[in-house]
Amino acid sequence: MLKDDGSALECGDLVGIQLGDLVGQVGRLAGAHAAQQRAPFGGDAEDRTTAVVGIADPLDHARGLEVPEEWYAQPVFYFSNPAAIFGPEDEIPYPAGSEELDYELEVAAVIGAEGRIGGFTIMNDWSARDLQRAEMRVGLGPAKGKDFATSLGPVLVTTDEFDGTSGEMIARVNGEERSHGNLRDLHHPWPRIVEHAARNTVLRPGDVLGSGTVGTGCIFEHGDGRWLEPGDVVELEVEGIGLLRNLVGPRPAPERR
Repeated sequence: MLKDDGSALECGDLVGIQLGDLVGQVGRLAGAHAAQQRAPFGGDAEDRTTAVVGIADPLDHARGLEVPEEWYAQPVFYFSNPAAIFGPEDEIPYPAGSEELDYELEVAAVIGAEGRIGGFTIMNDWSARDLQRAEMRVGLGPAKGKDFATSLGPVLVTTDEFDGTSGEMIARVNGEERSHGNLRDLHHPWPRIVEHAARNTVLRPGDVLGSGTVGTGCIFEHGDGRWLEPGDVVELEVEGIGLLRNLVGPRPAPERR
């Protein structure tokens, strides 16, 4: 993504600009991902239209369980929290009540004009696995296991430069490679994801659709219990987009009951 003078447009150029204002312009995207701002995407709560959608991951196979047939039939998703968006180099708040903080290596599509994909960026769908596990046993969620943080960045790459069909994907923690996959292994293609997300509703400019986690793209799937700790540096890199880096913040004070 380039500025008018030909130089690369960085996330910091977008502070104070609403994502919907950028990607809703007909014929072009005016800049990189506005999620690099502090949440929400600018404006007051009543002006907020952006939704963050995460595709449900078939992580049952990591526990030796059968993946439900319904997962293959449709790109099932959940809504995340547009008021908890973080950008590159931001410190991620450690979720209260959790001891099992995880990253998720994903690509995100950002909706532009007329409900079409305007571009792609990297998405870290931070997850508190112990909180998520307790919620899912009830048959609802994920909610508190997911809604504390989602990272996006470092730039938004337009579809003429990156079509979202392939790209090497790597996750590192403190410089150690922990995950490696390729976007070509995405089960549901992007047109199907967009079609399903738009079913019986309207996708608005600035809505964010996650790809779901690439194979081996989270600690949970490895099953080694090496959860993230305060001070860890997590880097997600996707060929053709760039590198998204975040620092895990300190644990909060114990919750009062």
